[in-house]
Amino acid sequence: MHGSELLLLLAGSLAVTAIARRFDWPAPLLLVAVGLGLSFVPGMPDFRLDPELVLPLVLPPLLYSAALDSSYVNIRRSVRPIGLLAVGLVLATTLVVGLATYWLVPGMPLAAALVLGAIVAPPDAVAAVAIGRKLGLPRRIMTVLIGESLVNDATALTAYKVAVASATGLALSWSEGIGTFLLASVGGGLIGYLLGVLVHAVRQRLSDSVLESALGMLVPFGAYLIAESAHTSGVLAVVAAGLYLGHNAPRAGYATRLQETAVWRAFDVLLESWVFALIGLQVRLVYRESGVTWPLLLAALGVLAVAVLIRVVWMFPGTYLPRLLSKRIRENEEDPGWRSVSVVAWAGMRGVVSLAAAAALPESMPERNVIVLFTFVVTVGTLLLQGLSLPWVIRKLGVESNEEHTDTLAEAQVKYHAARASIDRLDQEAADSGTPEQVVARLRTIAEHRGNAAWERLGRSEEEIGESPASRWRRLRRTMLAAEREVFLAARNAREIDDEVFRRVQRELDLEEAALNRE
Repeated sequence: MHGSELLLLLAGSLAVTAIARRFDWPAPLLLVAVGLGLSFVPGMPDFRLDPELVLPLVLPPLLYSAALDSSYVNIRRSVRPIGLLAVGLVLATTLVVGLATYWLVPGMPLAAALVLGAIVAPPDAVAAVAIGRKLGLPRRIMTVLIGESLVNDATALTAYKVAVASATGLALSWSEGIGTFLLASVGGGLIGYLLGVLVHAVRQRLSDSVLESALGMLVPFGAYLIAESAHTSGVLAVVAAGLYLGHNAPRAGYATRLQETAVWRAFDVLLESWVFALIGLQVRLVYRESGVTWPLLLAALGVLAVAVLIRVVWMFPGTYLPRLLSKRIRENEEDPGWRSVSVVAWAGMRGVVSLAAAAALPESMPERNVIVLFTFVVTVGTLLLQGLSLPWVIRKLGVESNEEHTDTLAEAQVKYHAARASIDRLDQEAADSGTPEQVVARLRTIAEHRGNAAWERLGRSEEEIGESPASRWRRLRRTMLAAEREVFLAARNAREIDDEVFRRVQRELDLEEAALNRE
């Protein structure tokens, strides 16, 4: 892919994402659909998926950003169901899809069929999470989907390496295969954790938000490369580092947190748009190089059906058998309910990791073109079939979050205690330093406003009672900020102040407006 083609793809994918956001459509699905259509436009260049670009340069930042934004506490609380999906289901899918492919494609070696099973085993939760957030899925479901997507790539890529070695004549024994898996998982997690501890310690001593953010941007790539060079799981190293640094982010400075949030969100949009557009654009290339026939296409659709059904079949016994056998699980974990289990069972869309793994297969791999074709059919098929129908499934089953009121109540209680603590500290500091009363009164008003804002959200809506005091505060303060900004802008344009002064003041106003919008 040339530089101009890459730039064209990035710009086009962002344009499609903008359209999707404008009309509140799932951007990943629209990108795949548009890519599919454009791939057959005459003169359209071949956009070939380069595994050496995707695996070390695209996958790490996406995983790291998701890990930073995830709750270590919630993932730890749901580690058992996440493990059953990210490890148990991935290995089961590898085996079942491999056996189905071996039976559906005459003459295909079993080892090569198992390679395909490992490639299509890990779902990509990007589309599912985007849909779930828009429709308000319960937090526990979102935690399971995100936790699964953070770990399942490591399981699948390790199984993939073992299967490829077997299929290409570098057969590993069962003990060697298990040893490889344990080394990859334990070693990768340990490397990521140690790197996270080291980076956090260094950042605590920098006291420079720009340097701290720059160092943070190196973490996913460094964790992946270090772990892979040690023959462990680069994916787990990235996830472990991201979870540790995200969990300890409150100990960093506010400027670092603001910058990292903005940078990684922009990075996510750019990479995810590019990736899903590229998936759709692969269709013509795969069709041309695989020598597809109707019997082969029907077999690929059969494998797609197996990949979808094995997740559905796994979910219910995987959820309820442990509860049936363990009193401890029944006591410590709430019953997820069959509707929630059904939603997770249907959220099995595959993504770019599967396509990149297929593209990375050595040329000596038996039935390589067949594996690439089947991978593409499963990836695009699950994205379109499950992705388009998942919102309907969620609405039909009535699975929605009822946590908003509980969250607001908990937030209000903590904000009240935090406001009281801040006022007590204010009174103590003011008494010791002889602060003027008007300064103390202004600070006390701000603290009380923050403490009362969450309580107001628990009452009747503003449509019923009119504008609340907190809303009026925010509206009037935003009006004041806009007036200040206009004065500074006019002074800058009249050359009364330098651009550097204007940008410094503008940042102060922007930070205060961001705080108002957050409230």
